[in-house]
Amino acid sequence: MANHYIGLISGTSMDGIDAVVASFGEASTELHATLSHPYPAQLRNELLHAVNNPADCSVDEIGPLDRWVGECFRDAALGVMDEAGVSADAIEAIGSHGQTVRHQPDAARPFSIQIGDPSIIAQDTGVTTVADFRRADIAAGGQGAPLVPPFHQWLFASADKSRVILNIGGIANVTILGAGDAPVTGFDTGPGNTLLDRWTAMHRQEAFDRGGAWAATGTVIEELLETLLSYGYFDRQPPKSTGLEEFNLEWLTLRDAQDYEPRDVQATLCELTAQTIADDIKRYAPETRELFVCGGGAHNGELLRRLARNLPETVVETTAVAGLDPDWVEAAAFAWLAMRRMNNQPGNLPSVTGASRKVMLGAIHSP
Repeated sequence: MANHYIGLISGTSMDGIDAVVASFGEASTELHATLSHPYPAQLRNELLHAVNNPADCSVDEIGPLDRWVGECFRDAALGVMDEAGVSADAIEAIGSHGQTVRHQPDAARPFSIQIGDPSIIAQDTGVTTVADFRRADIAAGGQGAPLVPPFHQWLFASADKSRVILNIGGIANVTILGAGDAPVTGFDTGPGNTLLDRWTAMHRQEAFDRGGAWAATGTVIEELLETLLSYGYFDRQPPKSTGLEEFNLEWLTLRDAQDYEPRDVQATLCELTAQTIADDIKRYAPETRELFVCGGGAHNGELLRRLARNLPETVVETTAVAGLDPDWVEAAAFAWLAMRRMNNQPGNLPSVTGASRKVMLGAIHSP
């Protein structure tokens, strides 16, 4: 099984790891196996605490988390290899994104930290592992994010149609693919699922609002929406990226969200995600007529309805229409980035991240 790679990612939702075994043609991706590997509840709670309380998180807390996350990524890799029925000899490399615990690309000394010890993955699977994908781009002056647009360009670009690929994870990001040789741009638009998930967990003790059903029962609070939309990130020019450092429950509390009926706040947060995505598409890609959605948000019917309402001239579909299941696009992207690194090819797009040049992404860890 030559040309087979594993991609592993856990996003800002921190609910577990998506894993794929993938192979790549000239402009095609084939998934041979997929797996969702949940985090243990205790690990997820500790990760959320670390992210939400960075000033109180000591090295003695991060060190064990780095090890524990690495063990979970290792188990996800072994699990998806078992699903595919392959041994280590059949896999060229593993691309492991790790778990982001802090992303500060605009700090005086910019940085982005992903944990999940890749040496554990490499040693225990017997497969060369590529990890730590963001540092090289940041060292070259970039945001280190988003990293999936090069894969989107490679797989989804059209010679005669302008498209936008929208990934709705905890944070939402867009890849703007102009027709033909138009330069690719992309950036984080702001919150995707993160505020929706956190608000749901607080008020309903559920991990997420399945299908957006709860949001659909509420009414948008216009004054709250206006307050949320006035936040400076939404007017910031690309390149830009964000994370839970900015969009969290404290951010909502500071804007008095707790003063309203919870289901109406949920509807407002759903509209916030839809409207900020749509506003950026209108601003930076007004000619777009095709929007392909991937990530967990692709299953939120209420969010997709609001997106379509905000973009009446654009067809809103999932990436399944373009040939790749929306649940596995990001994991496939990191398998592809591992392939790029193993072939000594650059993995970033300076037009997206703002880096000064194209660079190879990721450090190689041998078994």
